[in-house]
Amino acid sequence: MDWISEKFGKLAGYAVLFASLISAGNALIRYGFDFSKNSWLEIQWYLFAACVMLGAPVVLRFNEHVRVDILYGKLKGNGPVYVDIFGLTFFLLPVMGLFTYLTAPFFWNMYQTGEMSGNIGGLIRWPAALLMPLGFGTMFLQGVAEIIKRVAYLQGRIQMDTHYEKPVQ
Repeated sequence: MDWISEKFGKLAGYAVLFASLISAGNALIRYGFDFSKNSWLEIQWYLFAACVMLGAPVVLRFNEHVRVDILYGKLKGNGPVYVDIFGLTFFLLPVMGLFTYLTAPFFWNMYQTGEMSGNIGGLIRWPAALLMPLGFGTMFLQGVAEIIKRVAYLQGRIQMDTHYEKPVQ
């Protein structure tokens, strides 16, 4: 799962680059030549969605996600590992599982109907809708992988830098 998350993270990085280039080009053309197309604005939104939905699992994999450090930062030894296991098991997995379950039919309906944007010159919507169950699903699987790594650490099967909870390679 780590490998998949890292590949999706690279795609998310390219999505940021392309969204920035398209945004700059769109602004230049709109203000420089008084010309614009809705499809260029929509592709920016799609790329931003790709950045968020495909990039989140790799952020979790590298343990760079946002967390409230009031208690976590003061814990020593295995304390942070237990907090991670608790949070991943009782918060992340149920929410990501529910979101995957709810967004998969939403995507499938858009795909089957070929729903288009209501804007003139707009794009088909299913590629953006696909990013939701794909992103939530990979986040769920990355959460499972993180739980497995932390349990293996507690059993002494792998080494981890407990300050950052990154596996030592």
